[in-house]
Amino acid sequence: MVAAAKIAKATIVGVHFHQFSPFGVSGVVVIAESHVAIHTWPEHAYAAVDIFTCGETLNPEIAVQYLVEKFQSRQPALMELKRGLIPDSKPPKVSAKVTKEAKEVFAYGHPKELQVVS
Repeated sequence: MVAAAKIAKATIVGVHFHQFSPFGVSGVVVIAESHVAIHTWPEHAYAAVDIFTCGETLNPEIAVQYLVEKFQSRQPALMELKRGLIPDSKPPKVSAKVTKEAKEVFAYGHPKELQVVS
């Protein structure tokens, strides 16, 4: 998680992880831009990762690709949520159709390996 934050160009300000008994890990990497968190259920071969960012200084897609590789995820799925609009700012334009840029952003390995979930 720390390496994923670093390669995404995040500014790390704190790290905390907890190992559960008999298994599983939850942890957070606090970054100046918000946080990167994980909760694992090894008994189900499942991990949920949250990459919450603001600003333009880091690239969360790079962190996603890194984590998919490191976890050797067989069925990665990605859901992107736009949150935290600043009052008096213009809302982002939302399109129901996937753009060429989005396909490039979410492409990983073989195109069918990473599913964009809406």
